[in-house]
Amino acid sequence: MHMRIHTGEKPHCCSTCGKRFTQKGHLKIHMQIHTGEKPHSCSTCGIRFTRKANLKRHMQIHTGEKPHCCSTCGKRFNVKSNLKAHMRVHTREKPKSCSTCGKRFTDKSQLKSHMQIHTGEKAYCCSTCGKKFHVKSNLKTHMRIHTGEKPHPCSTCGKRFTQKANLKRHMQIHTGEKPHSCSTCGKRFTRKGQLKRHMQIHTGEKPHSCSTCGKRFTQKGQLKSHVQIHTGEKPHSCSTCGKRFTLKGYLNMHMRIHTGEKPHSCSTCGKRFTLKGHLNMHMRIHTGEKPHCCSTCGKRFTQKGPLKRHMKIHTGEKPHSVLL
Repeated sequence: MHMRIHTGEKPHCCSTCGKRFTQKGHLKIHMQIHTGEKPHSCSTCGIRFTRKANLKRHMQIHTGEKPHCCSTCGKRFNVKSNLKAHMRVHTREKPKSCSTCGKRFTDKSQLKSHMQIHTGEKAYCCSTCGKKFHVKSNLKTHMRIHTGEKPHPCSTCGKRFTQKANLKRHMQIHTGEKPHSCSTCGKRFTRKGQLKRHMQIHTGEKPHSCSTCGKRFTQKGQLKSHVQIHTGEKPHSCSTCGKRFTLKGYLNMHMRIHTGEKPHSCSTCGKRFTLKGHLNMHMRIHTGEKPHCCSTCGKRFTQKGPLKRHMKIHTGEKPHSVLL
């Protein structure tokens, strides 16, 4: 079996897809992809695995065990291969190179994933809905939609998440951390996507266009909501008063009229608000922030409405006339 490393011989062939293996045991494990067999079950959450080693690694989610430690920074890992890949952060080693474009990678899995950009291949398929993925880890995360598994709990409030990255973002609610800062006005955000959307205030960029009237929007969700003006569609209905809404988010906000809920609280004075946007505007009282600027005289305002009214001084517009 060892000599096959040097000879490249793979005598064991999969009768379904033709993939070849050096050892019979590897073929047997591979066949479980086609049969769907997952003989190894987690006693805590019930999720099943094709390999015993995969179950063993999964159990470390529940136990919190991370036996492999980085000697440079002290970061710990549940799998030795993850530690090995992490060490390249310190060494800056990128031993794997793409034969097509020459881009270099720290490990084989990154290279394999990258190669699918050139080939268009999506090798990992969801057995439930058929959705395909470039990377096996993305398929694994996707499967939690079907299983309902949320292995990452918040240690502060107990809320659970399917992905570690989502938990990390959630923790910023408790810590108040806002790592992403606007280079123009200094406003800070918890997520990079929020900063990107905010920057469109300064750049004036509106990449999403309505195919009916040509009106442009900064966000895709805004365009989706706007299109319903043309279609007249209001699929979300209030169970209390029957009022209908284009978006579920609008319905949720409307329901606070009936419930009296004010979930957004000012960390400075404690005043509470039904909408996050109202809290954001209120916070400008404390921060002194005035993000809306007059392009003619440079005067700044906390809200867009007062700026709009101010502009009439320069335009001479008098929309409200008095009849004598």
